[in-house]
Amino acid sequence: MPSTRAVAPEERAHRVLIRYLELCDVPRPPDVTGSLEDLFAPDAVWEGVGPLYAATFGRTTGARAIAEMVSAHLPPNPHFQANVHLLHPGTTHTEGDAVRGRWLMQQLSRYASGAAELVVARLEVDFRIEGDTARIRHFRTERVFTSALPASALPASALPASGLPMDEAAR
Repeated sequence: MPSTRAVAPEERAHRVLIRYLELCDVPRPPDVTGSLEDLFAPDAVWEGVGPLYAATFGRTTGARAIAEMVSAHLPPNPHFQANVHLLHPGTTHTEGDAVRGRWLMQQLSRYASGAAELVVARLEVDFRIEGDTARIRHFRTERVFTSALPASALPASALPASGLPMDEAAR
């Protein structure tokens, strides 16, 4: 029997963030469909912060512009051969129709060049709750750690096929 419990705003926000990361995985998990644009509020801001990401990504405003910017790195563009995101447990706070969350995210990437790296980024994300849906209002990402990986460390066949965050993958 389906659950009739209401989904807390924090859980709605977490689900949207997981969906965003899954849509950015390469290859994308087979059961993940949808549009990046649909995850963002129309007036959303996506922003790289800190010395490296501010210069690399800058600031993009508007759901469509954000989706186009992110999609420029995804297939059919060959930027990534493989890319997977692991989300660590974070903290969230709800105030009215807004949720703010902070997480650490690990990204394992193999680029078209054959180079591979591990990145850890701090995510600070504001969500707007709209009925039963959460939409990203302000997405901030800051690189806090990076390490090159030997090419043999990430064979494409060894990457997880799912975008499950670490806390869910361990279950």
